Amino acid sequence: MSSPILPPFSLLLSRAHTVTVLFILTCVLVYVTLLEETPQDTTYNTKRGIVASILVFLCFGVTQAKDGPFTRPHPAYWRFWLCVSVVYELFLIFVLFQTVRDGRQFMKYIDPKLGVALPERDYGGNCLIYDPGNTTDPWHNIWDKMDGFVPAHFLGWYIKTLVIRDWWMCMIISVMFEFLEYSLEHQLPNFSECWWDHWIMDVLVCNGLGIYAGMKTLGWLSMKPYQWQGLWNIPTYKGKIKRMAFQFTPYSWVKFEWKPASNLRRWLAVLGIIFMFLLAELNTFYLKFVLWMPPEHYLVLLRLVFFVNVGGVAMREIYDFMDDPKFYRKLGQQAWLVAAITVTEFLIVVKYDPRTIMLPIPFFVTQCWFLGIVLILSWTLWLCNFSFMLPPSPHAGRDWVY
Repeated sequence: MSSPILPPFSLLLSRAHTVTVLFILTCVLVYVTLLEETPQDTTYNTKRGIVASILVFLCFGVTQAKDGPFTRPHPAYWRFWLCVSVVYELFLIFVLFQTVRDGRQFMKYIDPKLGVALPERDYGGNCLIYDPGNTTDPWHNIWDKMDGFVPAHFLGWYIKTLVIRDWWMCMIISVMFEFLEYSLEHQLPNFSECWWDHWIMDVLVCNGLGIYAGMKTLGWLSMKPYQWQGLWNIPTYKGKIKRMAFQFTPYSWVKFEWKPASNLRRWLAVLGIIFMFLLAELNTFYLKFVLWMPPEHYLVLLRLVFFVNVGGVAMREIYDFMDDPKFYRKLGQQAWLVAAITVTEFLIVVKYDPRTIMLPIPFFVTQCWFLGIVLILSWTLWLCNFSFMLPPSPHAGRDWVY
């Protein structure tokens, strides 16, 4: 008689976690129902009920949702952010269906300080790098620009480089966003910056150094050996600590080879990725403008933290879907949600402040964008006639690095 096949330890552990979470959740609900007296405060009860509903959904998702492409530091971590994506998209849909006044006043339920119109800060004005008229501090224009956004720009582009994994795409997005700021400064005064703030402090210093540091990190990750050993099999304490730190690095490494000129599908996919990146960047500024949120508010920071965690998974799923369509027959769940969130955020901006969006674009800006679109279409047609007709390279496609 053959012995029964035992399930792997990881599967037993996963089952134990699902039962444990269900047991703890049930105990909490029983306590609230039988032992806790419900306050006679409708607003408080409504807020607590919504938070409790979200927490129950997150508990279900963390234990039951489908795993994505990332497994480190733990698959449950990425399942959590997938469920947060669902909650955030539902929140955006709710805000989208409100009137402008009700939507802005609804933000008071999250923070009573919100719901009040805020002035936009103009970063332009006196653009002299060295101001001889100011005898106290001739370099005051530079020091005035050294606010919290400088390290934020560097860190943001460092993380974006880890997400995109391509120097050219990062530089294109960085430069294109500065052109967008030039083009839209008639809509948002926040986009009005000095020329050296655009091209020296942003593109060259903050963004450029962030991209450089990100590419160096990618080079280290691609050369790093991925041979994992169980924690309890490591004899030394130093080795155990090093192994625990490496738990927060990828399990294996995939080098992204976008190859936009290899075929029409990849070319259009790269254009779509750049477009969605730029749209998500613009949403950051327009959302806080139409919902009356100051730049330093914690909700603005939480949105950025959210995109940091979901962006890498979404980009990996997009790359898999684009690179191997025969195996990945549908777009990944996180990529689908990120695209839906980006579009919904933009629709909220359009609905809440159509007057700002429809402000006439200066004629010379329209000419520049018309020329850019013509060049992109011409390049696409040229690729269709020449590059896309060539047989695919035997080296094109996925480049796995372990």
